[in-house]
Amino acid sequence: MEADWEVEIGDEAPVIDACWEGLVDLRGAPELARQLLETRQFPSLADALQELNSACSPVWTSKCDVWSPGQFDLDEMHAKPEEGKCAIACYIDLLPISERQWPSPTEAVAWCRALCVRLRNVPLRCCRADLIIRRAHIAEDGEDLGITLYLSAAGSTRDSARDTLESALAVLVESVLQSEHPANPAAKLQ
Repeated sequence: MEADWEVEIGDEAPVIDACWEGLVDLRGAPELARQLLETRQFPSLADALQELNSACSPVWTSKCDVWSPGQFDLDEMHAKPEEGKCAIACYIDLLPISERQWPSPTEAVAWCRALCVRLRNVPLRCCRADLIIRRAHIAEDGEDLGITLYLSAAGSTRDSARDTLESALAVLVESVLQSEHPANPAAKLQ
């Protein structure tokens, strides 16, 4: 699976707003993920959101979306031309469950690098993960760091692109859950 990361924390860069008016906080009720408009469009996203907001996850989510990108680069997805007729993508804003988790860009970069290594070790073609470290408003009075995760998949048909995105999402969730949990940084979740 192709995977990469970058940092966008400048003054003009987008900011993740976890305090937005329409937030459905899935941490206390992950089953609400099935009621979101985005998960009705792409039901596998509900499963991912439930896992990413579970008690064993090192992150929680604040926003997501699903769309069909008009343009995409087949080389970046390690796809052949015949596999690139259709594409589907999603994004999920990931936030730390602890302020000690990513107190500076250095820790967020290390987390993204480790996640990208795990993702690249999975033999899954026609898809790509991009992790963007951003400033995040998690509490009303402060600013922290968060990560916007973009996942895209291509296929010869819309259904094959959706199937690949489903597989990529499952791999991503498993890889995130293998990350160190800030409540017990010495233990890796398996």
